[in-house]
Amino acid sequence: MAKDWSAWVGGQQIAHDRADIGAATRWRAMLDSEGAIGAAVPQSFHWGLCLPDAPTAQLGLDGHPHRGGFLPPVDLPRRMWASSAVTFLAPIPVGSAVKRTSTIASVTQKSGGTGQLVFVEVDHSLTADGQTAVQERQTIVYREAASAPMPASAPPKEDLDLSAWPWQRSLTPTEPLLFRFSALTFNSHRIHYDLPYAREQELYPGLVVQGPLTASLLIDLCSRHLGDQPLASFSFRGVSPAFCSEAMHLLGRQEGHAINLCALGADGRTVMSATATTKEAP
Repeated sequence: MAKDWSAWVGGQQIAHDRADIGAATRWRAMLDSEGAIGAAVPQSFHWGLCLPDAPTAQLGLDGHPHRGGFLPPVDLPRRMWASSAVTFLAPIPVGSAVKRTSTIASVTQKSGGTGQLVFVEVDHSLTADGQTAVQERQTIVYREAASAPMPASAPPKEDLDLSAWPWQRSLTPTEPLLFRFSALTFNSHRIHYDLPYAREQELYPGLVVQGPLTASLLIDLCSRHLGDQPLASFSFRGVSPAFCSEAMHLLGRQEGHAINLCALGADGRTVMSATATTKEAP
């Protein structure tokens, strides 16, 4: 029977931070971006601001804070950041005071092929020195425990055709990359750094690459081709997990203001699909 989550809708959480140049520089280093920080922090760095600050003693078995604070106490064990739709309204200046107001927009329970699912949509609004800079609709999905181990990825495709994508960057996510992203976002979910836990408890074949890390790499791909602060909006949807030590292809193509993006595994499967718009047409 579906639970009534209506009491949680409209709940708010407010967090404060400062757009520190040191943290922004480390963010660029983590992504292997070139160049120095300018007057504003990189786009995607908003995911490194207003971080969770639950004490270590309040973390659950999976490394997430115990449920029932701001987020509803969903009793399904697996949690995933499924998608986000981001609007960039203004740059976040280096050194600015940042305030994030998070509001639960909806909680929806569904049945899927893997069992019960609960989708929680959260609206985030970030201001920098009082000016609204970023708005985001984040979708979190909670799922039942896996009933069988996830199969390993298929072997890499030697004849994978990427010719339709003018923008290309290929890389292999490593343990240090996943560690750095988790550290910069204060994310202690164990599937990203604890291999025995990932395999034995959540039945993944390896360490899972963070969804917002892949999204940040796609935003960085846009910056590599269009320059600093190029995007007016960015939306992504996780399609399948990416795993540490497996090659990934970051791909993009632009038509006017619109950009289509994706991340593919070495076997050709879609890891993430994304779209973006630019502030100016080329």
